[in-house]
Amino acid sequence: MNHKIKNMKKIIFILTILLLVSNNTFSQERSYTIPDYNSIKKNIADKSSNYYYPKLLERMTSNDSLLSNEDYRHLYFGYVFDPKYSAYFTSPDEKKLREYYQSEKINEKDYDKIIKLAEHSLSLFPFDLRQMNFLAYIYHLKGDEVSAKNISNRFHNIIGAIMSSGNGEKCETGFHVISVSHEYVLLNLFELQNKSQSLVGNCDYMAFEKGKYKIDGMYFSIEKILASEMKLFEGK
Repeated sequence: MNHKIKNMKKIIFILTILLLVSNNTFSQERSYTIPDYNSIKKNIADKSSNYYYPKLLERMTSNDSLLSNEDYRHLYFGYVFDPKYSAYFTSPDEKKLREYYQSEKINEKDYDKIIKLAEHSLSLFPFDLRQMNFLAYIYHLKGDEVSAKNISNRFHNIIGAIMSSGNGEKCETGFHVISVSHEYVLLNLFELQNKSQSLVGNCDYMAFEKGKYKIDGMYFSIEKILASEMKLFEGK
């Protein structure tokens, strides 16, 4: 737990960007739209559409600041239709990156190596939020604030897409995620600690200690993760 607390200090500058969102997350009603996966699938496959996936993904990775929330919704939720999609993706560089992530101090001489490793991870899974966050932090340490801001904005917009998919109050309106790791990213960002985790229908339910927060728990819709698991099972 101590490591987690220390490591969370590394996202202070990203949390600043998210401050307005996090302060109001549970204090007022937010608008949300449950993803229409059939429509998204059709749009991202249409070469004449603004949501055509290869072009949209290229815009995101080149840090196009004009991408809208709807663009990011197509990017994030549309990724489940990519043949490379894996609900339990683990970066081949995870072990090396973890050593840096857990270190008390990162040497300046290692910045470029870490950037290379994190960017490689993101080339394999463009929504590896942990590595995206770490990459932004390293750019920040290096003094490259333009790159830090670009990656932070990408991180922020992906979080925004997830949060626009529900309110987390019940399974039917749970936040849609394409990776279980993204559930913990959200919990960490809002400084929430779950007491238990359970499967409720097509949702992960994160239960909190009674009375500790304004809410007793949070639902995450994992229907596409479960569907991915089923495909793997059927393929065996």
